Amino acid sequence: MTDHRSDDESPAVQSLDALESTPHAQVFDGEPKTIRLALEAGEAIAPHQHPDRQIVLHVLEGRLSVSLDGDEYEVAAGELARFDGAQDIAPKALADSTALLVLATRAD
Repeated sequence: MTDHRSDDESPAVQSLDALESTPHAQVFDGEPKTIRLALEAGEAIAPHQHPDRQIVLHVLEGRLSVSLDGDEYEVAAGELARFDGAQDIAPKALADSTALLVLATRAD
């Protein structure tokens, strides 16, 4: 991970294209947890949960079908979805896709 930071008060800057891990790559260390997800068309992530997290999913390229507790939602490039991480989550790429996920600790 390359964090371009000159001091603690400067913003951390990261190129998503420079991240090598697939399908998941951690963008920044610490909280909130920020992940780049890159999936090829037809590729899917098995159902899983992120208890105690609120998730924001921003599709940067492509189109994802996101199953939340068995209900399917389509999210296209430029769109965002926010949902509770305590439910079963299973994204599937409908086209080659890149998304940014922010997993924030729930305040409640």
